[in-house]
Amino acid sequence: MTKIQKSIKILGIETSCDETAAAIITAKIKNKKVKIRNSEPRLKIKILSNVVASQIDLHRKYGGVYPELASRAHLENILPVISAALDQARIKIVDLDAIAVTVGPGLIGSLLIGTETARTLAWAFSKLLIGINHLEGHIFANFVGENSKYQQLTINNQLFPILNLIVSGGHTSLILMKDFGKYQTIGQTRDDAAGEAFDKVAQLIGLPYPGGPSIEAATLKKIKNQKSKIKIRIQNLKLPRPMIDSEDFDFSFSGLKTAVLKLTKELGPKLVNKYQAEIAAEFQKAVTEVLVSKTIAAAKKYRVKTIMLSGGVAANSQLRRDFESIIHNSKFMIHFLAPAKKLSTDNAAMIAVAGLFHFLKKEISNPFQIQASSNLKLS
Repeated sequence: MTKIQKSIKILGIETSCDETAAAIITAKIKNKKVKIRNSEPRLKIKILSNVVASQIDLHRKYGGVYPELASRAHLENILPVISAALDQARIKIVDLDAIAVTVGPGLIGSLLIGTETARTLAWAFSKLLIGINHLEGHIFANFVGENSKYQQLTINNQLFPILNLIVSGGHTSLILMKDFGKYQTIGQTRDDAAGEAFDKVAQLIGLPYPGGPSIEAATLKKIKNQKSKIKIRIQNLKLPRPMIDSEDFDFSFSGLKTAVLKLTKELGPKLVNKYQAEIAAEFQKAVTEVLVSKTIAAAKKYRVKTIMLSGGVAANSQLRRDFESIIHNSKFMIHFLAPAKKLSTDNAAMIAVAGLFHFLKKEISNPFQIQASSNLKLS
């Protein structure tokens, strides 16, 4: 057990890719002593501010993130974003208990802007510094909210073990979590991440960047057309479900992307435009079926109590619905958690929350030794 103060204030900084983000969270302790185990901690976590400077317009013409431009934009945005987060939270930097910053994985140029800024602030204001793995941040986005389902499961000791599906533009991984801070990667993509495939397929069929929201919007258009009895069909349109029947829990989306490329060449620009919504819907269905099938199979094998969905693609409504449907109709008892959609994409609140749990365990970084790592592993 660790004696701690009644209230904790943490600044989170996130610059792993193309979002410059800063957030302030506060945590009120419900009991005098906190055990960082699966029945604790009982915390009331509140997000006081969560500021994100998006670079979508900057990278749209490239159909993806241009690393050098991302670094330059972070350099311009980082101090104004931190200042805005502090102002919105009505907190002065001297009142903070710690600064949590993403140290990897991600684009090295982008990561350096965040880590060096956090290191400088920690040294200048004598604040504790906590380096956070970006993937862990996505996981901890599920842990926000006093009355969240997570809180009820923690109190009743029904949370662990957890199977985390982290799915975003740069990552697609299945992480087994046996307790706070104890991670085991049991599956990951062998090539493209699901989010990257969404971006590239959107570009192939003429939809704007980022691909996830564009493809989901096109899919909804298809559903609307069907309800209006407008028949839009491609004969025998069926895209592959890569590795859905493999015995492991790895993923692969490069072949699915290639299948769409082949389809667009066969159809030609006019027909691709005509059947854009159909192609988008079939692609989204293929990705979600693979993600859900693999995750459920892994959940059964490892007998987990909870499935958590994390990462930018976690904002996809069909993916959430499919998980909720199959878990609700299954015979095995399991809980399903997903963060608020605004906390699914890259943000600093999730980094601050992850930082809080490290703070409680006294896992503090040395400001003079902390380093950005583009290939940092979750361990």
